[in-house]
Amino acid sequence: MVEDMTAPATGPTRGYTASKDQLSARLRRIEGQVRGIERMVEDDRYCIDVLTQISAIQAALDKVALGLLDGHARHCMKEGAEDGRADEMAGEMMAAVGRLMKRG
Repeated sequence: MVEDMTAPATGPTRGYTASKDQLSARLRRIEGQVRGIERMVEDDRYCIDVLTQISAIQAALDKVALGLLDGHARHCMKEGAEDGRADEMAGEMMAAVGRLMKRG
C-alpha cells in the first residue's frame, strides 16, 4: 500500500475540533490583550487600569476553558463512555475543573 503524501495529515478528533478556528481567533485576541498590558506597564499606566485589563483577560480565558470543558463533556467523555472508560474520563475532567478553580 502506498501512502498518499499529498493528503493532509489528520489527527484525532477532539471535542473542540469543530470550533478550532473560533478557538484560535479567541486565543489570538487574548494574546493581543496580554501584549497590550505589557505596553501599559511600559507606559506607566495607572495600576487599576492594568488590573482591569488583567481581569478581562482572565474572563476571556475562563470562557475558552468553559468551551473546552463543554466540548470535552459532549465529545470526549461520550467516546470514553462508549469505550468503558466513563469513570476515568469523569475523574480526569473533575481534576481539570479543580485546577481551573484554584487561583490566587
